[in-house]
Amino acid sequence: MQSKKNIKVGNKKNYLLIFIFLFHIFIIPETLSENKIEGNNTDIKILDKISSKNELIKLTNNKEYIYKDLSIKSIKCTDAEFDDNPEIKAYIQVRDLTKKDRNNVFVFNGWMFSSSPSIAPFDHPVYDIWLINCY
Repeated sequence: MQSKKNIKVGNKKNYLLIFIFLFHIFIIPETLSENKIEGNNTDIKILDKISSKNELIKLTNNKEYIYKDLSIKSIKCTDAEFDDNPEIKAYIQVRDLTKKDRNNVFVFNGWMFSSSPSIAPFDHPVYDIWLINCY
């Protein structure tokens, strides 16, 4: 009598495995393939904490931009094309030019997110940087 119960459970287990297999083939790739646009330009906003002035800077990807004591370079940026709440993200490298002993060390080297700047914050005593746009 117990062997019949085990056979029934075994059949249901096969259906579950087939369902999981089909789910991974058809459903998951559609949810992961969001329509993202990779841009050539990145807009950032820089706040000078000493003077309390902010400035909008337009960066061209893979080109270095010198802003006062900072060297800023945007490597890559993406924007969600069809989204009500678009997520803009950019890979940015920032060097502090006042530190001559560590010229090749980045003050910031990573992804920035427009909707959540606190995920990977730019930490500098004089400047703050926020990601604004990617196009």
